[in-house]
Amino acid sequence: MSAAPPTNTQAPHRWQFIRVGGADQVIFRSGEDIARLRELDQKLWVALACPTRGIDFDARTLDLIDADGDGRVRPPEVVAACEWVCARLRNPDVLLEGSDVLALDDLDTGNADGARLREEAHRLLQIQGKPDAATLTLADIADRGELLSAMRFNGDGVITPETTQDDAVRATVQEIMRTHGSVPDRHKATPGVDRPRIEAFFAEVKAARDWHAKANANDRTLMPLGEPTLAAADATRKVQAKLDDFFARCRVAAFDVQAVAALNPSPEAYDALGANTLDLRADPIADLPLAPVTPRCVLPLHGNRINPAWTPDIAVFAERTVAPLQGARDELAETEWLAIKQQLAPLQALMAERPDNAAASLSLAQLDAFLQTREALFALLHDDEAAETHNKLLVDLEKLIRLQRDLVVLLNNFVSFKAFYRREGAIFQAGTLYLDGRSCELTVQVQDTARHAVLAGLAKTCLAYCDCTRQGQKMSIVAAFTAGDIDFLFVGRNGLFYDRQGRDWDATITKLIENPTSVAQAFFSPYKKFVRVIEEQVAKRAAASEAVGQGTLTGFATKLTTADQAPGTAKAPAAPGRPAGRVDVGTVAAIGVALGSISAVLVAIFGKFIDLGQWIPVALIGIVAAISGPSMLIAWLKLRQRSLGPILDASGWAINGRMKVNVRLGGLLSQTAHVPPGARRVARDPYRERHGTTGVAAAVVLALALLVLAWRMDWLDNRLPAALQHSPTAAAAAAPSSQVAGAGKQLLR
Repeated sequence: MSAAPPTNTQAPHRWQFIRVGGADQVIFRSGEDIARLRELDQKLWVALACPTRGIDFDARTLDLIDADGDGRVRPPEVVAACEWVCARLRNPDVLLEGSDVLALDDLDTGNADGARLREEAHRLLQIQGKPDAATLTLADIADRGELLSAMRFNGDGVITPETTQDDAVRATVQEIMRTHGSVPDRHKATPGVDRPRIEAFFAEVKAARDWHAKANANDRTLMPLGEPTLAAADATRKVQAKLDDFFARCRVAAFDVQAVAALNPSPEAYDALGANTLDLRADPIADLPLAPVTPRCVLPLHGNRINPAWTPDIAVFAERTVAPLQGARDELAETEWLAIKQQLAPLQALMAERPDNAAASLSLAQLDAFLQTREALFALLHDDEAAETHNKLLVDLEKLIRLQRDLVVLLNNFVSFKAFYRREGAIFQAGTLYLDGRSCELTVQVQDTARHAVLAGLAKTCLAYCDCTRQGQKMSIVAAFTAGDIDFLFVGRNGLFYDRQGRDWDATITKLIENPTSVAQAFFSPYKKFVRVIEEQVAKRAAASEAVGQGTLTGFATKLTTADQAPGTAKAPAAPGRPAGRVDVGTVAAIGVALGSISAVLVAIFGKFIDLGQWIPVALIGIVAAISGPSMLIAWLKLRQRSLGPILDASGWAINGRMKVNVRLGGLLSQTAHVPPGARRVARDPYRERHGTTGVAAAVVLALALLVLAWRMDWLDNRLPAALQHSPTAAAAAAPSSQVAGAGKQLLR
């Protein structure tokens, strides 16, 4: 019979939520809420990812949470951080305080991790001269680098010359650095050597020492000169091929004197050398014979008759090989060279087995001295690597204190957006923008304006992208205008931006995404557009009239100034035109018909309104609704869709819900200028606008609105003939009443 699977006896956790921004958001009220975050359905999380840079949050804390180091924090990493810190504390409720001071009594010594952290905290306090302290601050951990740099062993596995306290060991470290390079110490400015370099060096020294054991200095057959035989063999090996070539050439020259010229360099070879810049160690010179080839078969060991490229090597050969084996001399005969080769032949065979590494060139005494320091150097390395355990515990202490201070802040800006909706300053808010008589608190740092605008436009929010500069620094932000009007927002307008640290930046709008900020703004939008169109048309007509007038004056001035230049020249016939000072009869008739039609239309509309009686206000309201209604409806729909999600998604976040920004919240995020309570104005504005012109403009707009309504409702077809019967002016103007009505409607169209 199989055993039943284990059951989870822990009761489900009871969460508390608040409905805000169109979504249910969890409230963290106890440490147990944090410890059991894994049980919260991720569909209820506000965010599913956020970047580790570009937000107002401690970057070091985010790096410690970002386990995979990809620059983004996701729910599994947040859950892991919560469980990690709660497992090391007696009571997770201390996380709600957000303090950067860790009380050692808060560490849970009931588990191994908490006990090790407590021991490491006591050790650190003792090193800092505070053995009786009961708390550890983030400042005590923050200068961990300075602490480790002052320690002899800091756990990075690097031994520097300063780490050693013995001259012989220090000499070994310096030799390893010379032959195998160095590695920088993570906590000190001086370089040193690590385990791979130390092991490689002693492996080479051991191989070289084993080879020296075969080359017994007491064996005169193998080492005729004793230990100096190795130096003689090295000097011989460097010039052996060149010596064999020289004596071979001399043997051929002794066989036939006619071959001497061919065995020595030809004049053409020297011509080729002379055509280039000479380098005595270059291959073209080194390839020449070792000395002039003669039938004597004798090599000069000193003087200018030796090939300049080989002079240093021949001098060493003469000193270390020829003089000890054959005696000091100025020339070397072929028989003597053969004798030297025979004496060194046993050692040359052994040297073919000599290790090819940097230690092979060291003497036996040097190799033995280095080998004697091997145990001491590895003991130093072991002590330093053992300190790495303490170093990791220091990192854990830093992580614990940082999470104790910052974890709740992250949860209130990641799992829920409590900090944003309570206007406590969310981590994604870059600061406050002051521009166009208002302050905008919903600002987000932007890396790429063009890419950000593509997605952020779906937020149905008026967004202004700004380039901010300060003391040579530059950054880009996007600010949401959620209240007030947008009539005077345009690219190029300047403002002032304050970041979260209170620093002021010059801000300039570089891109604008227009969306309504309120229904009231949408109500006046059609009239503003209508007035703006009229102003533009009037300005264009005025500019055209001014241009014509300027051209006429210029032509008249030109005629006046050139009238006396050619008195005998006949004037060109003027182009035929209308007689000056006379008005075309057709024009007068057209004007009369137009005036009559307009007056008839106005009389008809007025009569229609008189017939409405008490319904006149309703009609006026209907006209206004017909004009402003569509704009207000569109604004209302967009305001219902206004959300924070696309703005943050475009900045690298992954927002789980829509996160609505309604009108009330928008009014708080973008505050317009108001005189503070209790203040009073001591004088009226002497430069205020006169309202007479405004009233006339409003009357004109209203009249035009009434005309449009009359035309759309076909009131003109029924009212216009009767109105013309009671209008002598219109009847006398021209035509039958039906024609006048048609002209009026055509004019309105």
